[in-house]
Amino acid sequence: MKASEIRTLTNEALLTKLEEAHEGLFNIRFRLATRQLENHRELARAKKDIARIKTILREREIIEK
Repeated sequence: MKASEIRTLTNEALLTKLEEAHEGLFNIRFRLATRQLENHRELARAKKDIARIKTILREREIIEK
């Protein structure tokens, strides 16, 4: 997910996406532990998506103050 796409979402939608991303990361880690993960780039991609969402939420928090 691109940062420009994330910025169009509301804070509530971002929090929902963040929860989904954390669940996805958990599932990827589980598949990695059980050696069922075929594409190891999924792990890095999930972490980056979480970081992007958190960064934009933090930007909005700073602007609101």
